[in-house]
Amino acid sequence: MRLHRDGIENVRAIPLPEAIAAEGCGAAVAGAALVTWHSSHAGMLHQVYLNGRLAGATLDVEQRQFVVQPPTSFLSAVRVEVVAVEPQDAHLDLSDELDPPPTAERIRLVVLRSQTLPSGASLNLYFDGGAGAVDYGKPLNASPIPVWPCPQDKAGFSMARFGEGDFGSDGAACVGFGKGRFADGPFGMDADAIEWISPPLPLGRYRFGVKVLDAGGNESPAGETAAIAVAPAARPAARLSIAAFNPQTHQLTLRVSDE
Repeated sequence: MRLHRDGIENVRAIPLPEAIAAEGCGAAVAGAALVTWHSSHAGMLHQVYLNGRLAGATLDVEQRQFVVQPPTSFLSAVRVEVVAVEPQDAHLDLSDELDPPPTAERIRLVVLRSQTLPSGASLNLYFDGGAGAVDYGKPLNASPIPVWPCPQDKAGFSMARFGEGDFGSDGAACVGFGKGRFADGPFGMDADAIEWISPPLPLGRYRFGVKVLDAGGNESPAGETAAIAVAPAARPAARLSIAAFNPQTHQLTLRVSDE
């Protein structure tokens, strides 16, 4: 790997308000933040990543701070990562070498709506509830999800409704430029997909399974995902103020508010 995360400690992100009011608090929502850190890497530059995306790199090997413009949200926190790199790699986006961050609260499943799936087919989704083994006794969806809710989406060799089934459908509403199995991916019709987003999930690791049902109710073997880690982000405080300060013990008490 070209990036180094060991030896980097005490990473801090300090909001920089647009102005300071008379009482000393920020007069506007911060649009930038100062990221500071300690590093044992000599002769190397440092990169800052926000939510897995490159925000910038230092210009001097002694520099241990960097100003970034993080995304602002009162519903999720921003993941800040600092890594050390060789000077010749400082301009490169090395985000593919970072560990993927855990999924936050919701999981999105994408099922390829292949033209090989028969007319009248439907899907059922299942999951393990965090227990490790997928429970196929009760689907997550209230009713089977139709693969072809519109008959024109299914491709065939005949024109319009000349014949029933796969032969008769003409694929008039299909996405892509290819016919049938002419090409997979963005060019062909098989670029089409069905997406499903889960409700908010608590902290844990989850596995999901999908089964296809034909028009007669016969189920296909299950296709399962690998374990997916879910780590809901802490909700940032809307307002942080000083409640009290004890000069004898040097103890500062903060007041946190969601309003």
